[in-house]
Amino acid sequence: MLEKFRNIFKIPELRRRILFTLGLIAVYRLGGHVPLPGVDAEVLGAAIANLQKGFQGFLGLYDLFAGGNLSKATVFALGIMPYISASIIIQLLGAVIPYFQKLQKEGEEGRKKITQLTRYGTVLISLAQGWSIAVFLTNMEASVNGATMRVVPGGGFGFMVLTVLTLVTGTIFLMWLGEQITERGIGNGISLIIMIGIVVRLPQVILKEIHYVQNDVHTIFTEFLLIGILLFVVAGVILLTQGMRKIPVQYAKRVVGRKVYGGQSTHIPLRINTAGVMPIIFAQSILMIPGMFGTFLSDNAFMNNVMRWFDFNHPFYWVTFSMLIIFFTYFYTAIAFNPVEVADNMKKHGGFIPGVRPGKKTAEYIDNILTRVTLPGAFALAFVAIFPYMITSTLEVDYEVASFFGGTSLLIVVGVALDTLQQIESHLLMRHYDGFMKSGRLRGRRRM
Repeated sequence: MLEKFRNIFKIPELRRRILFTLGLIAVYRLGGHVPLPGVDAEVLGAAIANLQKGFQGFLGLYDLFAGGNLSKATVFALGIMPYISASIIIQLLGAVIPYFQKLQKEGEEGRKKITQLTRYGTVLISLAQGWSIAVFLTNMEASVNGATMRVVPGGGFGFMVLTVLTLVTGTIFLMWLGEQITERGIGNGISLIIMIGIVVRLPQVILKEIHYVQNDVHTIFTEFLLIGILLFVVAGVILLTQGMRKIPVQYAKRVVGRKVYGGQSTHIPLRINTAGVMPIIFAQSILMIPGMFGTFLSDNAFMNNVMRWFDFNHPFYWVTFSMLIIFFTYFYTAIAFNPVEVADNMKKHGGFIPGVRPGKKTAEYIDNILTRVTLPGAFALAFVAIFPYMITSTLEVDYEVASFFGGTSLLIVVGVALDTLQQIESHLLMRHYDGFMKSGRLRGRRRM
């Protein structure tokens, strides 16, 4: 393995791309330590710690993608989430609005137009979310050393405008960093920024577990059990990410002039988890709504009862969360993969599935297999999503530690790592070096 990593730096272009990527990641981490002007960091830390659990979960979901910058109120507090949200909205509009469907079929020109619209959408979403965060920070207060203090001592209209401009600029800068990494670095830039924001929490988690062992909160046996479970879950997530069903496709021979085209065999890869982490994100967003209402209606007896049902450790929450993930897995798969379009493209280019008639029958055949393949993938995704909550309840592990045992965090880290390694391996194989494995190749995943 050491020889493989030495080969990486023997290729000038690959070495330059990796160093460029690491440099921009360092810039991202540096910006994560620059606080917003006018915010009292000590009071903010106390206020975040005193938040109710339901609303803390809502903030935690956003803070996950922001790399912890939201809870620290830095210039990157919005993170890259506005861009992700704009991309999802554009993608969903492509399934229902003809104009966006037309852009998706126009090739490179259409892709550039969609990218431009996504950037405009990012700015609009950043403005709305930036204003919400400014209002949220202005209204926050906490008790420090027995005195009630505000997070923003001198808040006003000037603070609101300055905060919104700073947050929007930070998001646009992160979007630019991601595009530069994708174009001139290695891996998908946006995905890498999200992954780095998750991975930076790992040292804190390790130190926390060491502290638990030293204070006899956890035993050595519990720590080894957690490590074994983590390795098992990571292996399962890798299988879930890379698992696919291959449908054989044969192309008929065509004679054009003196040349013969076609006559080759290939396959259609149907992934077990075509939807990626999107079903978990959608399901979490919906289940956070009761927590938000419960925070603002804390004196209402009915809402307090509802909050108990939607607590992270309640079985009702697990069942509801799982059902929503299964539903959104099928929903997002139907948007991301269109069997009718695939069948039409195959028919235009003279392709067919052996034993299946081209056209409508081919679309029905692909849709039938996709439905069957997605079912175990949806159940596996639901299990991975609720596994951190199960670990928290059964082994009495802190959720910050348990979040690395499944859910959105682990899926993003594993998926982005596989995608980056696959690109590095492609550069090695192009230069006639061995890849990371002696036999076989890494199979990359769909980019976020």
